Amino acid sequence: MPDGDGRTQAEGRRGAGGRPADRGTKGAIDAAYRLGEAAGLAVWCQDEAGPYQAIPQPGRGWAAMGQPPRLPHEYIRGGTAKLLTLFHPATGAVRAKGVTNSPNAVLHPRRQEALVAILATLPPLPATPRSPLCAWEHWPGHPPGAALPPLRLLLIWDNLTGHYSAEMVVWRFQHGSMPLYTPLSGSWLNMAESVQRILVGRALAGQHPQSATELIAWLDDTVVGWHRHPTPFIWAGKRQARRQRARHRRLGGSGAALPDRQLFAA
Repeated sequence: MPDGDGRTQAEGRRGAGGRPADRGTKGAIDAAYRLGEAAGLAVWCQDEAGPYQAIPQPGRGWAAMGQPPRLPHEYIRGGTAKLLTLFHPATGAVRAKGVTNSPNAVLHPRRQEALVAILATLPPLPATPRSPLCAWEHWPGHPPGAALPPLRLLLIWDNLTGHYSAEMVVWRFQHGSMPLYTPLSGSWLNMAESVQRILVGRALAGQHPQSATELIAWLDDTVVGWHRHPTPFIWAGKRQARRQRARHRRLGGSGAALPDRQLFAA
């Protein structure tokens, strides 16, 4: 919808040449997924899923033969829970914990504790020069205003107001961690959301938790089960290749469908 000056909000967030101003952010996240690990940077994603209510959950369930599940006729809410998730796409590793709420006073200390543990597991820096992608100025496009330790980790997370708090951002910089924020309407760039859908579906689909404590226990148990056989996530993998092939079929023989984008003179 247009605002007071007659333009939509999306039109007002445009940079030079009329292009969206967040295009550079999407490109940085795409480069982090494709090139970060190969350059020697750990690439993690962070997100908060929920809240989930302690009520009958939709989805397929299971029951003993001849004993179908019976749902209560009362609508009783037994509390809510959220899932705080850190996800490493390259290995499929998940660090997640169920909580009843996640204000900054709860979220920031947990994230700091988890990131310190992750940084402690990283290999030592190589003696040879590192890739240009490991330079701080590569990601924001300008050098930092103060001396910082070597960049070790890229963290992709949502652009919530609490994530921009000066205390949290400075803490990350001082610990060698660069936050990359998903742009508006760009939460699909955060692969933590993808693994959360799998975890929450396994934990709650077709079930009826009775309380927030039970919700948290089921979510935590599902994370433990995931750790037994973690699945790495690949950015720009087979699914993107299928979409590109489908696009080429729709475009037929037009020049836009050529993979190498070459133009031919008539």
